[in-house]
Amino acid sequence: MRPTERDIAPSMIQRVSEVLKAFHFGDYSLTVTEIAKRSNLPKSTTARIVTEMIRFGLLERDNQKVQLGIRLFELGQIATRSMNLRQFTFQAMQQLSIATGQTVHLAVLEGTEVVYVQILRSKTAPKLPSRVGGRMPAYATGVGKVLLAYAPAETLDELRETKFEKYGPNTAGSLKDLEPQLAEIREKRLGFEHEESAANVACAAAPIIHNGKTIAAISVSVSTDIGDVTKMGPAVSAVARSLSRGTTKMSQSA
Repeated sequence: MRPTERDIAPSMIQRVSEVLKAFHFGDYSLTVTEIAKRSNLPKSTTARIVTEMIRFGLLERDNQKVQLGIRLFELGQIATRSMNLRQFTFQAMQQLSIATGQTVHLAVLEGTEVVYVQILRSKTAPKLPSRVGGRMPAYATGVGKVLLAYAPAETLDELRETKFEKYGPNTAGSLKDLEPQLAEIREKRLGFEHEESAANVACAAAPIIHNGKTIAAISVSVSTDIGDVTKMGPAVSAVARSLSRGTTKMSQSA
Protein backbone atom coordinates (compact mmCIF):
# COMPACT_ATOMS: atom_id res chain seq x y z
CA MET A 1 0.00 0.00 0.00
CA ARG A 2 1.30 3.41 -0.92
CA PRO A 3 2.11 5.41 2.23
CA THR A 4 0.14 8.57 2.80
CA GLU A 5 1.78 11.86 3.66
CA ARG A 6 0.81 11.29 7.27
CA ASP A 7 2.72 7.99 7.32
CA ILE A 8 5.99 9.49 6.13
CA ALA A 9 8.37 10.46 8.92
CA PRO A 10 9.02 14.23 8.97
CA SER A 11 12.47 15.42 8.02
CA MET A 12 14.74 17.10 10.57
CA ILE A 13 14.16 20.46 8.91
CA GLN A 14 10.40 19.95 9.14
CA ARG A 15 10.67 19.05 12.82
CA VAL A 16 12.81 22.10 13.56
CA SER A 17 10.24 24.18 11.71
CA GLU A 18 7.45 22.72 13.85
CA VAL A 19 9.40 23.57 17.02
CA LEU A 20 9.82 27.17 15.88
CA LYS A 21 6.14 27.45 14.94
CA ALA A 22 5.22 26.45 18.49
CA PHE A 23 6.15 29.97 19.60
CA HIS A 24 3.25 32.37 19.12
CA PHE A 25 3.09 36.12 19.58
CA GLY A 26 3.11 36.74 23.33
CA ASP A 27 4.48 33.26 24.12
CA TYR A 28 8.09 34.23 24.63
CA SER A 29 9.02 31.18 26.73
CA LEU A 30 7.76 27.60 26.56
CA THR A 31 8.55 24.34 28.31
CA VAL A 32 9.65 21.32 26.29
CA THR A 33 6.29 19.71 27.10
CA GLU A 34 4.41 22.70 25.68
CA ILE A 35 6.55 22.69 22.54
CA ALA A 36 6.03 18.94 22.06
CA LYS A 37 2.27 19.32 22.42
CA ARG A 38 2.05 22.22 19.95
CA SER A 39 4.42 20.66 17.42
CA ASN A 40 2.79 17.20 17.69
CA LEU A 41 6.19 15.60 18.23
CA PRO A 42 7.21 13.04 20.88
CA LYS A 43 8.58 14.73 23.97
CA SER A 44 11.88 12.83 23.77
CA THR A 45 12.35 13.93 20.15
CA THR A 46 11.43 17.50 21.04
CA ALA A 47 13.94 17.52 23.91
CA ARG A 48 16.76 16.38 21.60
CA ILE A 49 15.90 18.98 18.96
CA VAL A 50 15.62 21.76 21.56
CA THR A 51 19.01 20.83 23.00
CA GLU A 52 20.63 21.03 19.55
CA MET A 53 18.90 24.33 18.75
CA ILE A 54 20.17 25.79 22.05
CA ARG A 55 23.66 24.64 21.12
CA PHE A 56 23.53 26.60 17.86
CA GLY A 57 21.92 29.71 19.32
CA LEU A 58 18.50 29.21 17.71
CA LEU A 59 16.92 28.82 21.17
CA GLU A 60 18.00 29.96 24.63
CA ARG A 61 17.25 28.70 28.13
CA ASP A 62 14.94 30.77 30.32
CA ASN A 63 14.98 28.98 33.70
CA GLN A 64 12.88 25.83 33.13
CA LYS A 65 11.67 27.09 29.76
CA VAL A 66 13.25 28.02 26.44
CA GLN A 67 12.86 31.04 24.20
CA LEU A 68 13.89 32.08 20.71
CA GLY A 69 17.63 32.68 20.48
CA ILE A 70 19.75 35.61 19.48
CA ARG A 71 20.83 33.89 16.26
CA LEU A 72 17.25 34.01 14.97
CA PHE A 73 17.15 37.71 15.78
CA GLU A 74 20.39 38.24 13.87
CA LEU A 75 19.05 36.37 10.85
CA GLY A 76 15.87 38.41 10.95
CA GLN A 77 17.89 41.61 10.98
CA ILE A 78 19.89 40.41 7.98
CA ALA A 79 16.70 39.56 6.07
CA THR A 80 15.13 42.94 6.84
CA ARG A 81 18.31 44.81 5.95
CA SER A 82 18.63 42.91 2.67
CA MET A 83 15.02 43.60 1.70
CA ASN A 84 15.37 47.32 2.41
CA LEU A 85 18.64 47.47 0.49
CA ARG A 86 17.18 45.70 -2.53
CA GLN A 87 14.23 48.06 -2.70
CA PHE A 88 16.35 51.13 -2.11
CA THR A 89 19.06 50.32 -4.66
CA PHE A 90 17.08 48.60 -7.43
CA GLN A 91 16.44 51.62 -9.65
CA ALA A 92 20.01 52.88 -9.41
CA MET A 93 21.36 49.38 -10.12
CA GLN A 94 19.06 49.07 -13.10
CA GLN A 95 20.24 52.41 -14.49
CA LEU A 96 23.88 51.41 -13.96
CA SER A 97 23.31 48.09 -15.72
CA ILE A 98 21.65 49.81 -18.69
CA ALA A 99 24.36 52.49 -18.90
CA THR A 100 27.24 50.00 -18.84
CA GLY A 101 25.55 46.99 -20.41
CA GLN A 102 27.12 44.84 -17.70
CA THR A 103 26.15 42.84 -14.61
CA VAL A 104 25.63 44.84 -11.41
CA HIS A 105 26.06 43.34 -7.93
CA LEU A 106 24.97 44.49 -4.48
CA ALA A 107 26.59 42.78 -1.49
CA VAL A 108 26.96 43.06 2.27
CA LEU A 109 29.68 41.79 4.59
CA GLU A 110 29.00 38.89 6.95
CA GLY A 111 32.11 38.06 8.93
CA THR A 112 34.87 37.67 6.36
CA GLU A 113 32.49 36.76 3.53
CA VAL A 114 30.28 38.75 1.22
CA VAL A 115 26.62 37.88 0.76
CA TYR A 116 25.05 38.90 -2.54
CA VAL A 117 21.64 40.45 -1.89
CA GLN A 118 20.83 41.60 -5.44
CA ILE A 119 22.23 40.88 -8.90
CA LEU A 120 21.13 42.36 -12.22
CA ARG A 121 22.73 40.17 -14.87
CA SER A 122 23.77 41.20 -18.35
CA LYS A 123 23.16 38.81 -21.23
CA THR A 124 26.75 39.33 -22.33
CA ALA A 125 28.27 38.80 -18.87
CA PRO A 126 31.00 36.22 -18.36
CA LYS A 127 30.28 33.18 -16.20
CA LEU A 128 30.23 34.53 -12.67
CA PRO A 129 30.53 32.59 -9.37
CA SER A 130 27.95 34.82 -7.67
CA ARG A 131 24.25 34.18 -6.96
CA VAL A 132 21.65 35.97 -4.86
CA GLY A 133 22.00 34.72 -1.30
CA GLY A 134 25.34 33.15 -2.15
CA ARG A 135 28.61 33.80 -0.36
CA MET A 136 32.18 34.36 -1.44
CA PRO A 137 35.33 35.11 0.56
CA ALA A 138 35.57 38.88 0.73
CA TYR A 139 39.26 38.86 -0.18
CA ALA A 140 38.48 37.34 -3.61
CA THR A 141 35.89 39.86 -4.85
CA GLY A 142 35.72 43.53 -5.74
CA VAL A 143 32.74 44.22 -3.48
CA GLY A 144 34.44 42.22 -0.74
CA LYS A 145 37.65 44.21 -0.85
CA VAL A 146 35.67 47.44 -0.69
CA LEU A 147 33.78 46.18 2.36
CA LEU A 148 36.99 44.96 4.00
CA ALA A 149 38.55 48.39 3.51
CA TYR A 150 35.97 49.75 5.97
CA ALA A 151 35.59 46.65 8.16
CA PRO A 152 36.29 46.71 11.92
CA ALA A 153 39.71 45.67 13.18
CA GLU A 154 38.43 42.36 14.56
CA THR A 155 37.26 41.31 11.09
CA LEU A 156 40.70 41.99 9.66
CA ASP A 157 42.30 40.15 12.59
CA GLU A 158 40.17 37.12 11.79
CA LEU A 159 41.10 37.37 8.13
CA ARG A 160 44.77 37.61 9.03
CA GLU A 161 44.54 34.09 10.47
CA THR A 162 42.58 32.75 7.48
CA LYS A 163 44.12 30.59 4.78
CA PHE A 164 43.41 32.31 1.46
CA GLU A 165 42.15 29.92 -1.22
CA LYS A 166 42.73 30.45 -4.92
CA TYR A 167 39.58 31.32 -6.90
CA GLY A 168 41.10 33.07 -9.89
CA PRO A 169 44.57 33.59 -11.37
CA ASN A 170 45.15 36.74 -9.29
CA THR A 171 43.51 35.90 -5.95
CA ALA A 172 45.48 37.44 -3.09
CA GLY A 173 47.52 35.07 -0.97
CA SER A 174 47.16 36.88 2.35
CA LEU A 175 45.81 39.98 4.05
CA LYS A 176 49.28 41.50 3.77
CA ASP A 177 48.95 41.29 -0.02
CA LEU A 178 45.61 43.11 0.17
CA GLU A 179 46.53 45.91 2.56
CA PRO A 180 47.87 48.34 -0.10
CA GLN A 181 44.65 47.88 -2.08
CA LEU A 182 42.49 48.45 1.01
CA ALA A 183 44.34 51.67 1.76
CA GLU A 184 43.80 52.87 -1.82
CA ILE A 185 40.10 52.00 -1.61
CA ARG A 186 39.73 54.06 1.56
CA GLU A 187 41.42 56.98 -0.19
CA LYS A 188 39.43 56.82 -3.45
CA ARG A 189 36.20 55.10 -2.30
CA LEU A 190 36.65 52.82 -5.30
CA GLY A 191 38.21 49.40 -5.81
CA PHE A 192 38.87 46.93 -8.60
CA GLU A 193 39.11 43.18 -9.09
CA HIS A 194 41.18 41.62 -11.86
CA GLU A 195 40.54 37.86 -12.18
CA GLU A 196 40.49 37.30 -8.43
CA SER A 197 37.06 35.67 -8.07
CA ALA A 198 37.34 33.74 -11.35
CA ALA A 199 39.23 33.73 -14.61
CA ASN A 200 38.12 36.26 -17.24
CA VAL A 201 36.24 38.37 -14.66
CA ALA A 202 37.01 41.94 -13.65
CA CYS A 203 34.94 44.46 -11.72
CA ALA A 204 34.80 47.96 -10.34
CA ALA A 205 33.22 48.38 -6.89
CA ALA A 206 32.38 51.21 -4.50
CA PRO A 207 30.94 51.50 -0.97
CA ILE A 208 27.45 52.63 0.04
CA ILE A 209 27.91 54.62 3.25
CA HIS A 210 25.26 55.60 5.79
CA ASN A 211 26.10 57.88 8.73
CA GLY A 212 29.79 57.16 8.27
CA LYS A 213 29.30 53.38 8.21
CA THR A 214 29.69 51.23 5.09
CA ILE A 215 26.48 49.20 4.81
CA ALA A 216 26.98 47.61 1.38
CA ALA A 217 29.01 47.69 -1.81
CA ILE A 218 27.92 47.94 -5.43
CA SER A 219 29.89 46.75 -8.45
CA VAL A 220 29.91 46.30 -12.21
CA SER A 221 31.38 43.00 -13.43
CA VAL A 222 32.76 42.60 -16.93
CA SER A 223 34.65 40.14 -19.07
CA THR A 224 38.35 40.93 -19.27
CA ASP A 225 37.98 40.59 -23.05
CA ILE A 226 36.14 43.91 -23.34
CA GLY A 227 39.08 46.01 -22.19
CA ASP A 228 40.02 48.15 -19.22
CA VAL A 229 37.58 47.76 -16.29
CA THR A 230 38.86 50.97 -14.70
CA LYS A 231 36.80 52.85 -17.30
CA MET A 232 33.72 51.61 -15.39
CA GLY A 233 35.02 53.15 -12.17
CA PRO A 234 33.57 56.66 -12.48
CA ALA A 235 30.06 55.36 -13.18
CA VAL A 236 30.14 52.93 -10.25
CA SER A 237 31.57 55.57 -7.94
CA ALA A 238 28.93 58.12 -8.96
CA VAL A 239 26.07 55.70 -8.33
CA ALA A 240 27.50 54.62 -4.96
CA ARG A 241 27.89 58.23 -3.82
CA SER A 242 24.35 59.03 -4.93
CA LEU A 243 23.01 56.03 -3.00
CA SER A 244 25.06 57.03 0.04
CA ARG A 245 23.46 60.47 0.01
CA GLY A 246 20.02 58.88 -0.21
CA THR A 247 20.41 56.34 2.61
CA THR A 248 18.49 58.61 4.99
CA LYS A 249 15.35 57.87 3.00
CA MET A 250 16.00 54.13 3.30
CA SER A 251 16.39 54.30 7.08
CA GLN A 252 13.19 56.36 7.39
CA SER A 253 11.22 53.78 5.42
CA ALA A 254 12.65 50.80 7.32
